[in-house]
Amino acid sequence: MKLSVVIPVYNEKATIEKIIKSVKDVSGIDKEIVIVDDASKDGTVEILKRIQKEQPDLKIYFKDKNMGKGHTLKMGFSYTTGDYVIVQDADLEYDPQEYHKLIRALDEEGVDVVYGSRFSGNYKDMSSAHYIGNKALTLLTNMIFGVMLTDMETCYKLIPGDFARKVVIKSHRFDFEPEITAKILKAGLKIREVPISYKGRSHFEGKKITWRDGIVAFWTLFKYRFIN
Repeated sequence: MKLSVVIPVYNEKATIEKIIKSVKDVSGIDKEIVIVDDASKDGTVEILKRIQKEQPDLKIYFKDKNMGKGHTLKMGFSYTTGDYVIVQDADLEYDPQEYHKLIRALDEEGVDVVYGSRFSGNYKDMSSAHYIGNKALTLLTNMIFGVMLTDMETCYKLIPGDFARKVVIKSHRFDFEPEITAKILKAGLKIREVPISYKGRSHFEGKKITWRDGIVAFWTLFKYRFIN
């Protein structure tokens, strides 16, 4: 099985080289790494252009205009060729070594998609607002789609490559997570969760999601469940 790792990047000069190394250090998996920079302004572009010359095995793309995480992932998915696709944030909140956990879960009969659940695993340094927002969005997902997820907003979603490349993503920002979940469930794909570890970072350290994104996420769930 070939795994496509898509890394959306915006202003991550402090961590981008570390996360690329961490992904490359995952052994025993045939993988391609697709990096899309969303018009960073902090020096990340210059770092990636150097890496592009030093590591030609990486697929690195640059956007002229900042359009948000959802738009960046849509672009990244289109460049993948793997049997499965997973998103890797460019910070250090998630550990790429845990790809193995998600891939092993695919062996279970009837499983199409695997989510890495922070709340059934080991999570650290998550703010109270972030915790409550994640829990509320997951509860709403369970109520309106009739599922039993514990962490809808997780970054680690192991998705069939053909589905990721064909699904129409309209969300440009962090509402990507509820939109892709809604479309996975409406397509009849079965989601399995496995516990993962997570170490959050603060807004001071570069975290970009805010309470406003949480409000948009609530609306996105309703929209793709009952309207679109």
